[in-house]
Amino acid sequence: MLRQSNMKGFNIPGIGERLMTTLFADDTTMYLSEFDCFTDLQNILDTWCIASGARFNTKKTEVLPIGSPTYRDTVLKTRKIHPSQQQLVDGIHIAGDKEPVRILGAWIGNNVDQSAVWSPIIDKIRSRLDQWNQSHPTLFGRCLIIQMIVGGMSQYLATTQGMPIQVTQILQKITRQFIWEGSKPPVGMDTL
Repeated sequence: MLRQSNMKGFNIPGIGERLMTTLFADDTTMYLSEFDCFTDLQNILDTWCIASGARFNTKKTEVLPIGSPTYRDTVLKTRKIHPSQQQLVDGIHIAGDKEPVRILGAWIGNNVDQSAVWSPIIDKIRSRLDQWNQSHPTLFGRCLIIQMIVGGMSQYLATTQGMPIQVTQILQKITRQFIWEGSKPPVGMDTL
C-alpha cells in the first residue's frame, strides 16, 4: 500500500527504491519527506490495520524532524511537517534538538549528546556490580562478572551507537575498581 501511494519517503543516492519504512517485530519506523502528509500515512495505516486485524499504538508515535535547523524548529513550533499540511495530532511527540529518540535500542536524534545516551547503561552496570560485590566473588569470579555485566550490557549499544572515549574511560575505571575491590592493582589491566 505504501509503495503504491503518493508518499515520497527518502531518496538515497545509489539505492533503487525510496526508503519509506523499516520493520522489526512489532516496531515500525516510517520515513516521510517534508512533502509527505502524515494524514495520508495515517489513512494507509488505518486501512492496513482493518484488513490485517492489527493495530498501531499511536501513543508511542514520535516524529524526528530531519533537515536544516530552521526546518526542524519550524516543525516543532507549528506541529506541521509542511506549512500547507494539517498539524500533527496532540498525542504525537515531536523530538527537538538534543532529544534522543529510541529506535530498536539505539538512540538517534539531532545534536544528541552521545555520552548522555550511555548514562542509564553505566548506572545499571554500577548497580549490578554493587550487587555482585556483596557476594564476595574470587578474582576469577570477578573477571567472569565483568565479562557478563560490562561486556553484556554495553555490547549492543556500542555496536549500534558507538562508544565515546569518555564512556570507554568510565567503564575501564569501573572495571578496575571492581576487579581490585578499590585497591591499587598489583598487575596491569592489559596483563589481566
